[in-house]
Amino acid sequence: MAQAKSGDRVVVHYNGSLEDGTIFSSTYEEDEPFEFTIGEENVLSSFQNAVIGMNEGETKTISVSPEDGYGEHKKEFVLKMEKGQAPPDLELEEGKRLHIRLNDGTIRVVTVLAITEDSVILDANDPLAGKTLTFEIELVEVRPGEGG
Repeated sequence: MAQAKSGDRVVVHYNGSLEDGTIFSSTYEEDEPFEFTIGEENVLSSFQNAVIGMNEGETKTISVSPEDGYGEHKKEFVLKMEKGQAPPDLELEEGKRLHIRLNDGTIRVVTVLAITEDSVILDANDPLAGKTLTFEIELVEVRPGEGG
């Protein structure tokens, strides 16, 4: 039975939940396992580190603090935009995710927090920022990396 190590391509199923038990992501619900290479930077390091040393078929539950997850929620990332700055055909509604271009030209994904008569309050924090996350991880398959 293969044990996962850095450089391996792994296939996992997981449930990701918040402290109140709300599931924010689940490969079981999507019926599509998640595949990644241990050591690549596109996966939370705490998630990857949890998979290292697991055997195929093994399940593990981890808790990820905001510092090790998506960071703390930063008040400076909450922005107020005049309604007139929004494209006229844009349907604004609370909770909607939008792509906006900042003054420096970068594109940022924001969440509409509130809409007033003349302005829109946007949150550029990741929706999971400031939250402690729980992942129940099942290692489905290990595909040994280059040298393995």
